[in-house]
Amino acid sequence: MTASEATSRADAGRPAAVIFDMDGVLFDSEVLSRDAFLAATIEIGRPATIEAFLVMVGRPWGINRDYLQTLFGHDQDIETFRAVWRRHYALLKKGLALKTGVLELLDHLDALGIPRAICTSSSHEDVAANLALHGLAPRFQAVIANGDYAKGKPAPDPFLRAAEVLGVNPAQCLALEDSYNGVRAAAAAGMRTVMVPDLLPATDEIRALCRMVAADLHEVRAHLVA
Repeated sequence: MTASEATSRADAGRPAAVIFDMDGVLFDSEVLSRDAFLAATIEIGRPATIEAFLVMVGRPWGINRDYLQTLFGHDQDIETFRAVWRRHYALLKKGLALKTGVLELLDHLDALGIPRAICTSSSHEDVAANLALHGLAPRFQAVIANGDYAKGKPAPDPFLRAAEVLGVNPAQCLALEDSYNGVRAAAAAGMRTVMVPDLLPATDEIRALCRMVAADLHEVRAHLVA
């Protein structure tokens, strides 16, 4: 697909709602999670690579827990490792920043009267904490988090639930994702999917599932029909 074709597809009418992934789309948290993960693996004496972390991006904890068990071996208590990882992340999270263009996009959606939801593999507790850091909770009409759906990404369940809660047709939703599994999930739900890459570059497979690949949320805002 050419860039002009992608733009044409992305501009095919104003969406009824916008569904945001959280980590890596709204908040610059994936890099913090990565650094915390690497520090935690060193602390437990099982140093891992960045590539090992990237496998987990956009996946629910249950799948990642099994993956880590294989990665570290069955003699490693994964819940203990998770606690170490979360401790390192809590220290880094004090500097959690918004991704470029978040506030401007939210302002634009307010002006257009377009509702929005967060759709994430993270817990409600983590979502609430992140939103509170920047006072963003009132700017979302719904939060769909871990525990709100039967199957996590790449299954379409989280995005279908978000559309249901907002009362809109999934096909009329614009979904913003940074991970491969997130893009797969949104596309499977029939949503107008846009990838805004963070730690993972767009692949040919992912581009084929997207209306467009945007450099940042400023570009997403520019393509929304006024």
